[in-house]
Amino acid sequence: MFGCGDDGNTIVRQRMVAGAALAASLCAGAMLWPAFAGATESRAQIPDLGRAGYGWFSIGDDLLPPSSGAGPVVSDPAHPYRSNTSGRQPTFRVADVSNPVLQPWVVERLKQTNARTLSGKVPFNARERCWPAGVPGFEVFTLLRPVYFLQTPTEVVIVNEGDNQVRHVHLNVPHSKIPKPSWYGESVGHYENGDTLVVDTVGFNDKTFIDNYLTPHTTRLHVVERFKLGEGGNAHPTGTTAEDIPRFKATEGGGKTLEVSITVDDPGAFTHAWTGVQVYRLEFEGDWEETICGENNATAHFAYENDVVPIPQSAKPDF
Repeated sequence: MFGCGDDGNTIVRQRMVAGAALAASLCAGAMLWPAFAGATESRAQIPDLGRAGYGWFSIGDDLLPPSSGAGPVVSDPAHPYRSNTSGRQPTFRVADVSNPVLQPWVVERLKQTNARTLSGKVPFNARERCWPAGVPGFEVFTLLRPVYFLQTPTEVVIVNEGDNQVRHVHLNVPHSKIPKPSWYGESVGHYENGDTLVVDTVGFNDKTFIDNYLTPHTTRLHVVERFKLGEGGNAHPTGTTAEDIPRFKATEGGGKTLEVSITVDDPGAFTHAWTGVQVYRLEFEGDWEETICGENNATAHFAYENDVVPIPQSAKPDF
């Protein structure tokens, strides 16, 4: 499972084999797909989450609020966040700490992060610094790189092309009795209604963040994601417009969308469970690209290099 180790050395080692692993997964998926006909679930009950040459692009890099009920941390109204695809002057994130689901220590951590950002410091971003995103951070990892699903009878491999971040979802099996804490946790899943993949994840370390506002969590984090296929006609999330999110425009993916309802529960960080939403659109991408984050960000190319979290580095070679 990706991220079973907890040190930078393990992360770097995983980067080295990522390209080979993805190629092997593609070949395995192609060979195993016919076996679905004899699997417990018939082919008609399994949503087709992959299409050659196409990838799923998120419409935004923040978790969106649900139609009702408790939701995720959002931008402070006094300091609105704008991404570099919004068509407006981009800004860094400043969290609205008034969300009632936040426990006091989480509020204090977010206030510290806000203060650092407002002082002119560059906030940490997992994608920019080549660190694993965790879950549900994986859903807001990047705007510009697609997500792919490789489906076999026993597992679904979810890949974000940005830095080849990989998740493994084991199908129709229970969780381990004592999952080993890891960056992406232990994910098990199943299909529902012919259009939905349900993923249940536990067994996290506490080194990742819930979102790009850097909301912390504990090792008691439990996340359930429901990936539901749909059409793009009315997929505008609450509080956003086509002006805010260019990807609402017609695409070559036939208007297909993938809406993810994400339930987050962590008794160590939140007063109760809450729900966030992400929406992906299917777009033509062509061949997969191998994008190794560390090869681009390891130098002093950035003027603020000494003022940010360093990229993962190996203390010793593993060969």
